[in-house]
This record gives sequence, C-alpha cells and structure tokens, in this order.
Amino acid sequence: MTPATTTSRAWAVWVTGLLVYFLAVFHRSSLAVAGLAATDRFDISASQLATFTMLQLLVYAGMQIPVGLLVDRFGSRSVLLAGTLLLTAAQSGFAVADSYGLALVARVFVGMGDAMTFICVLRLVTTWFPVRRIPLVTQLTGMLGQLGAVMAAIPMTWALGHLGWTEAYLLAASLGIVLAVALLLVLHDSPESRHLRGPRLSLAAVRVSLAASWAHPGTRLGFWIHFSSQFSLTALSLLWGYPFFVRGEGLSPTAAGTLLTVLIVAVMLAGPTLGWLVGSYPWHRSSMAVAIVATIAAVWTVVLAWPGTAPMWLLVVLALVVGVGGPTSMIGFDVGRTSNPGARMASASGIINQGGFLASLVLVVAIGVILDWRTPGTSTAYTPSAFRWAMSSQYVLWALGLTQILRYRRQARRVVDRDELYAARLVS
Repeated sequence: MTPATTTSRAWAVWVTGLLVYFLAVFHRSSLAVAGLAATDRFDISASQLATFTMLQLLVYAGMQIPVGLLVDRFGSRSVLLAGTLLLTAAQSGFAVADSYGLALVARVFVGMGDAMTFICVLRLVTTWFPVRRIPLVTQLTGMLGQLGAVMAAIPMTWALGHLGWTEAYLLAASLGIVLAVALLLVLHDSPESRHLRGPRLSLAAVRVSLAASWAHPGTRLGFWIHFSSQFSLTALSLLWGYPFFVRGEGLSPTAAGTLLTVLIVAVMLAGPTLGWLVGSYPWHRSSMAVAIVATIAAVWTVVLAWPGTAPMWLLVVLALVVGVGGPTSMIGFDVGRTSNPGARMASASGIINQGGFLASLVLVVAIGVILDWRTPGTSTAYTPSAFRWAMSSQYVLWALGLTQILRYRRQARRVVDRDELYAARLVS
C-alpha cells in the first residue's frame, strides 16, 4: 500500500538505500579515471580496456530482469544487502588482480553487485513515499547517486596517484562493510514489515509476468527513453571521457577531471527540475525526452565538426548537456510505473533499465574498436581524428532510439485512450 504522507522514517530508509546506490555508482565509475593506468598495469589495448566496461555493462544489463524478479519475490532489503557484499568482494579482487584475466573476472562481479542496487531503491521509493512524491524522489535518487561518480573522478584520481592501484581500490572496497551494517540496522522493505516477500514464482509465472510487462507499449516506451538518453553520459563517465578530453581534445588531466565533474554536476542540477516537470506534466514525458536527446546529439555535432580541438567553453556545454541525459533516462521508469501494476513493478523496471546499459555497452565497445582501427599499428597514442570517428558511432544509437520512442509513444497513447473509454463506459 502506498503511504499517504512522508515520514522521517521513510527518509531514513531512502537515505540508507541511496548511500548503497551511491557506492555502486562509485565502483562502476572508478575505472573512468584509471583507464590509462589500467592500460599500463595490464599492458592492454583500447579494445581490451573497453572489455572491462563491456563485461561490466553486459552483466549489469543481463541481471536487470533476474534482479527485478528477485526484488518482487524477496524484497529490497535482502537483495540490496547481497549486492553490497558482492560489490565489496569484487572491488577487493580488482584491487589485488595482477593479470588482465583476473581483473576481468573481478569486473564481472562488480557488474553483478551493481545490478542489485538501483531497482531495490526504486522499489523502496514506491513503498515508502506517497504517489505525488515518487517522481521527484526517483529523480533525487538518480541525481544524488551520481555523486558516486564525482567521488570516482576526483578522490580516486588523487588516491591512484598517491596511494597506488591496490591501496586505492582496497580503500574504496572497505566502504561497503560500513554500509552493509547501516543497511541491516535501518532499512525495512515497507512501513509495515522489515521483510516484504512476494509469492513464489514458477517458471511459467515468470514468463507470463515478463510477457505482460513487455507487451504493454508503456514499458517499451520507457525502455527506449532509457536507451536513447543515457548512453552518451555512461560512456564518458565510465571509461572514455577522460581519454577523449586528454588525447582527443588536448586538455590537461586536471581539466579533463574537472569536465567529468561538470558532467555529474549537470546530472545533479537537472534531476530535481525534471522530477518536477514529470510530476506536473505527465502527458509530455516522452516529448521532454525527445527534445533533450535531440539537443545532446546537436551539441555533439558541433564539437565533432569544430575545426581542430574544441574550445573549453564548448566542452563545458557538452558536459552539461550530456549530463542532463542521466535524469532524462529516469523518465523511462516513471512511464513504466504508470503502465504496470505494483505486483510486477520491479521486473518492469528491470526491463526498462536494460535499455540504457545495452546502448552503453554497444557504444563503449564500438569506441574501443574504432579507436584501434583508426590508430596505426599497436600504438595507444590515439589521435583527435580517431576520437572523432569513434564518437560519431553515437548517431546510429540516437537514430534507432528516437525512432522507437516516437513509435511506441503513439501505441501507448492509443492504449491509454482505449482504457479511459472502457472505464467511462463502465461508469455510465
């Protein structure tokens, strides 16, 4: 049951879940500023470096539906605790890995732990907050969670430079132990129960539930909104932003780190505004997404077409606009929330959450492959021209995503009109 008012206890539960999600984003993004260090530590190429993030995103995306089903069955508290412990163990393994193969295995488990956080927090928001607050708190979750990427951009740069690889990553991993204790003490699945258990699901019931979620055009619309708006931000913040700004645009490491911070600040600034807009104008959610995605593509076009390296002011604009894509992807979850019953909310969110990360996975790999293709021999001294080719691969994803948004928006509106007509006939 959705509560009628917001209590201090609800905020305490949300903050605890938010901190776990914050830590997951930190671990997910920690490789963004360590990409060049990783190429030296493991003696790898750009394609091999991209494989770290590719595997992490592949596992994350692949885990979304199973995690959604687990949350519907066992509740947020149990799944979130398991994810926190798994993240801690995986990041510790990454810290001590001395070969490329072992590091890859560690990143796979980082992806698994990461996948077990965000959907849990979304479910907590739905069960602890009144309906009118859900869009805003959802946006706040995404916005404040991205502070984990800020912590990965600046403190991790310092830690890698002053403490070294192993010590920096072990220190980061240790934060999970603290949060696991806080989670056990504070977090409850709902105001009425510490543990919220759903019905046992047979394989046939799982198929029916997932098919029903995917069959609704609102779920598909949410999926493609998430797909189209997030990948540029994810690719820059997770892996390719720092190399692009340093070697593609000729900036200093400090300036590149600052731009990554601007990227996350944009996420934080845009989140509450979009949350208010979505709550106030729910019938225009997809229009907001289309306008923002088109703006991101337009600014990228100016940067990539600029003669020589782009000026700093333009790169700041790029970071700000791309950052807005993060909160925009959250619109997809709100569309899914209003299109599905509560019993399959987490599984529908899992389907939607796959969209942006599948697109990000494709982009991260494509950038690495194109960089190697456009760089002579086995050199890793990637040129501005190589980065322009690589970053241009985004246009294929934007074209696909926008086409599908427009397609399923029409279908979703027809379903809403049909349901409203049916309800009106029942009343009359």
